[in-house]
Amino acid sequence: MKFKVTATTSNSRARAGVITTDHGTIETPIFMPVGTAGSVKGIHSRDLQEDIKAQIILGNTYHLYLRPGIEVIEKAGGLHKFNRWNGPILTDSGGYQVFSLGDIRKLTEEGARFQSHIDGSYHSFTPENVIDIQRSIGADIMMAFDECTPGDADYAYAKKSLELTQRWLDRCINQFENTQSKYGYSQTLFPIVQGNTFADLRQKAVAHVISHNADGYAIGGLSVGEPEEAMYEMTEICTADLPEDKPRYLMGVGTPINILEGIDRGVDMFDCVMPTRNGRNGMLFTSDGIINIRNKKWQNDHSPVDENGTSFVDQYSKAYLRHLIISNEMLGAQIASQHNLAFYLWLVKTARQKIAEGGFRAWKEEMTERLKERL
Repeated sequence: MKFKVTATTSNSRARAGVITTDHGTIETPIFMPVGTAGSVKGIHSRDLQEDIKAQIILGNTYHLYLRPGIEVIEKAGGLHKFNRWNGPILTDSGGYQVFSLGDIRKLTEEGARFQSHIDGSYHSFTPENVIDIQRSIGADIMMAFDECTPGDADYAYAKKSLELTQRWLDRCINQFENTQSKYGYSQTLFPIVQGNTFADLRQKAVAHVISHNADGYAIGGLSVGEPEEAMYEMTEICTADLPEDKPRYLMGVGTPINILEGIDRGVDMFDCVMPTRNGRNGMLFTSDGIINIRNKKWQNDHSPVDENGTSFVDQYSKAYLRHLIISNEMLGAQIASQHNLAFYLWLVKTARQKIAEGGFRAWKEEMTERLKERL
């Protein structure tokens, strides 16, 4: 994997760049649609590529390991062939999902023992087998195994957790360096910066991950319940010390405003389930503000879903989409999800253009105000 910064701006840390992988190039800043179980919910691969203009998607180690299982994916020839997505794929290590299991998981020095949310069966993740699983999935970009602490964790717990994550990272890298890709193309491994909302722990974490000279770095453990300003502060602390010549990935973030603020602080890559999850519930993100399509005010509004939208689904009327959502019709969730993903990809594409033109900060401030509107 290679990364090249192509544009910067004088009054912001925002930058544009290009990541090159064996499955294609990725223009940054970029938003990555989440395909937890190997599919972006309700969206065909063709529409992801041709309509939404997605350049990379996510899969999740935890979910794919449990279902359909690694043996099935290996027999298919890897996730790219299994789900017919020909572009780059990034996989989360499953650390966040294990964290979210709460009482049905236990952490030790060796790794995490947990119960499946599907059938209650017991499983174990270690730094070593998480690397092996991601080799089998065949992701272009793999994540190191880490512990994600809750947003309200105290300093003592956050420090102990970070130290465990650092030891796990060393084992992940050792396993990565002693294994090979199974499908004839290159894979890379991103370490994850943890440390909760404590500046000194974040700085310590950054120093540790960059000592491994990885191809890119992820910032984890944010957008998990901490105040939004703390998320921005920790992001800025991390990007200040992470290498300029490597991509930076802010995991699980977030709203369109969160993404703009992250770009402003030097982040290159984002993912979040919000566009599809909120879309299924009738929330639409637009360049003029947020629409709750369930609201009765749209019942007889036959104007397009989004007059400025970039997806073909925006040609449907608000009244029709409201009818579908209220009726729990599958097509309603698909239209809303596709619209939201197309908007997110439009947002980062426009950000790239504004960075290249030198007007990113002014555009970001204007867009942030518009995104606060409730239509």
